Amino acid sequence: DLHTMSDQPNIVVFISDEHDPAVTGCYGDPLVRTPHLDRLAAEGVTFDNCYTASPLCVPARLAFTAGQYVSRCGAWNNTTMLPSDDYPSLPRALAAAGYQSFLCGKQHYDKSRRYGFTDLIPDLHSNNVTKRLNGGRREPTNTDTHHQGWLSRAAQFYPADHGGILDHDRTVTEHAVEFLRTRQRDDGPFFLFVGHLAPHFPLIVPQGYYDHYRGRVPMPDIPDGMIDNLPLNYKHLRYGFGLTDTDPDVVQKGRDLYWALTEWFDNEVGQVLDALRASPVAENTVVIYTSDHGENKGDHGLWWKNNMYDHAARIPLIAHYPQRWSGGQRRAEACGLLDLVQTIIDLADGEAPGTFDGDSLLPWLDDAGHAWKDMAVSEYYGHNVASGFTMIRQGRYKYVYHARMNEQFGPERELYDMQADPGEKHNLASTPGHEDIMARLHRAMVAEIGREPDDIEQQYRDDISRALAARD
Repeated sequence: DLHTMSDQPNIVVFISDEHDPAVTGCYGDPLVRTPHLDRLAAEGVTFDNCYTASPLCVPARLAFTAGQYVSRCGAWNNTTMLPSDDYPSLPRALAAAGYQSFLCGKQHYDKSRRYGFTDLIPDLHSNNVTKRLNGGRREPTNTDTHHQGWLSRAAQFYPADHGGILDHDRTVTEHAVEFLRTRQRDDGPFFLFVGHLAPHFPLIVPQGYYDHYRGRVPMPDIPDGMIDNLPLNYKHLRYGFGLTDTDPDVVQKGRDLYWALTEWFDNEVGQVLDALRASPVAENTVVIYTSDHGENKGDHGLWWKNNMYDHAARIPLIAHYPQRWSGGQRRAEACGLLDLVQTIIDLADGEAPGTFDGDSLLPWLDDAGHAWKDMAVSEYYGHNVASGFTMIRQGRYKYVYHARMNEQFGPERELYDMQADPGEKHNLASTPGHEDIMARLHRAMVAEIGREPDDIEQQYRDDISRALAARD
């Protein structure tokens, strides 16, 4: 069927930073107030098990930009960029379909790179850093603790009207609102990327928001022995971020502030959605909400992200287009950020380059009974660990493979039955009777990313060595 240009919907994608979907009303949190995201879900389709391509800012965002797993586009850590500015990208695939792509907010791009986006806020600091590939790994036997890492971040847990996150995001909201207010129907189809920093730390939020949550957020549930049984890489996260000496009062305050900052962020989204509803382009605009990764907020004795537990690797995904999908629907099977990229191109009636990973969610959005693959893969090669690791979620199981660290250490595995153990408290990897499940999931993971994780880990090390040698 031939589409005319007017059939192509505008597409607005919100990607927040560090939002664990569990801290949203529509994902079941009884305390947090997120009326705008909840309304989006009530009028749209909510995905319960969507996963990021990497639980770290820059790799996740570059994977979204390139439509590829991080190991395929070299997005190893926060010091990377794509191989070239003209690398095949989502904005370029949309341009080929007749769209203009606008960047409004954080993507953590190098200042010399925009990958096909027109930047609405060119001087925004969050897209103006210089990327020089660097490592940041730990030796497997190193138990040195970076106490200052925790202390310096926890020192930025307090109520206030201004902070780097708040001021950045107010600017993003203002530019997104102005864009939607002035965009006309006959300006042609557009893709608007709205990138807020909240609810990422520093956890600074106006007092009125904090007051509602103060002392009310439940503390993390950490059974005796859990910390001792963490995979070695996750113990390194605790050493590297100084998390071995957190004080319960500070954990409570940080959690209260994170819930409060999530509510504050929801209000920013609400302002943009109000502007869209009042805009000439409202009728024909798809709205998608997601995040680059979650936030541990003390769960499993961890903070920030950098791991494959649901609180770090699972992301919200809500798709809203009442003209096509009726509201209040849920999709329970696993999907990933790269599936979203394919979906955006599919909605635009465009063509994804053959190098892109993922599968379009559109048939599944249109029909809840569609035979979906029920799979997501995520990779982490970032800092404060001794080796990279890869996760696959399929059906009721989540399997994580931690690559070999050296002759003595690794590989290490995790396996969770997400139906019986949604809190991921019981690693079944060394429990007899699960060998076949792990072997099957490992094969599926390798088939999806195209290589053994141990080989990818070696490529990461070679790339870092080359980058550092080039500097000497």
